[in-house]
Amino acid sequence: MPTVLKVRSYRFFFYAGDRDEPEHIHIESDDKIAKFWLDPVRLQSSGGFSRIEISKIHIIGGME
Repeated sequence: MPTVLKVRSYRFFFYAGDRDEPEHIHIESDDKIAKFWLDPVRLQSSGGFSRIEISKIHIIGGME
């Protein structure tokens, strides 16, 4: 699970074995894990994050 970016409590990472899905990134903080498709950028799974946290993740990850 290579980490791409770590900002505040958010860790952006990917699984090397996720080859059967479109390009995406996982974001983890505490016990929550969200997933975003990358092309086009859209939320696939919020994984327990609130809407406010998802908005912060968008900004931190440059996915606006």
